[in-house]
Amino acid sequence: MNPQAGAKNLLINCAAARPGERLLIAYEPPEFGYYNGDAVPCVAEAARDLGLEVKLMDVGFSPDTPHLSPQLRDQFERADIILFLARLGDQLRFSDMPQGKRIVVSFALDAWLFGSGFGTTHHRAMLTLKQQITDAFRRAELVRVTCPRGSAFSGKPEMLSEGLGDTTIRRFPMSVFQPVPAHTFSGKVALCGFLTGTGSLYYDNYTLEFDGPVMALLHEGRLAGFEGAARDVAAANAHYDRVSSMFGIDRNFVHSWHAGMHPGCGYSRNARDNYERWGGLSFGNPRLLHFHTCGAYAPGEISWNMLDPTIEIDGVPVWEHGVFHADRLEGGQTVLDTYPCAARIFGNPDPHIGFDLRP
Repeated sequence: MNPQAGAKNLLINCAAARPGERLLIAYEPPEFGYYNGDAVPCVAEAARDLGLEVKLMDVGFSPDTPHLSPQLRDQFERADIILFLARLGDQLRFSDMPQGKRIVVSFALDAWLFGSGFGTTHHRAMLTLKQQITDAFRRAELVRVTCPRGSAFSGKPEMLSEGLGDTTIRRFPMSVFQPVPAHTFSGKVALCGFLTGTGSLYYDNYTLEFDGPVMALLHEGRLAGFEGAARDVAAANAHYDRVSSMFGIDRNFVHSWHAGMHPGCGYSRNARDNYERWGGLSFGNPRLLHFHTCGAYAPGEISWNMLDPTIEIDGVPVWEHGVFHADRLEGGQTVLDTYPCAARIFGNPDPHIGFDLRP
């Protein structure tokens, strides 16, 4: 366990930091219950050790009106690298950002995560795997997704061109691949017992829990309804009615989906204690597949989460029962051979996702 190694992985291999550069850490105070108080000093110490000039700025947390304040824009101009240890960076990840800056959002929320396999696995290894996954989807004729609880949807991916359909902000650690547009996919998705937000905007009653199993029905990128007990189905429909009306967005639009790709991305707490924190971290675990819904934009405002996916790309189960087999990708074994730290974490994935469900 070496948090400094993870922080330097972020600074060197993700942010491409060089001695003498100016680093702005835009942070969210720990009293908001999301980032731990040890995250900022962990990175600041590593940055100073690397010869960076460090500036700290408290950007707080704005649940429903995230924006770049004039003060923050001014500090952006003075920095070479901007690191968000704050939800604001994630909220604005699909927004326009000042050009010419290296902007990083950290999904390592505390020093423990920086020191774990999640934080210390070489960033370039995960970047390479992300590109290989995107390339595999781009070549694919058929992708079929199932899970032990009855999910079954399929389609031919129509991946957007390079640089489109994905945020230009650098993520650390890299834990998800480029979202797959949902408009060519149809089938059903077994939800993980709840609906919750996407981290775009925050609102009252952010999470809706179900009493029993619920299936979301997908037809060519549209929500076609829900299956389950009448009470749960009514609650799901009311939730979509409320959220779509609140923001004036397309209720039934299903934008895209992705699975987690970082086997070191574990979540040891109980998801029910803080669904917002859970959603901001755990979706990078390969045991979870995540849809962006409710709103014709990424990431939408309501997410579907399904557990332990099997993702067959032209018949090859690259994910199998929640395990991402990087060696089944074209070039994947070379990544594992090149980066022993990646091989170790793929050989010993963290299964913790904050809950567990039985089929």
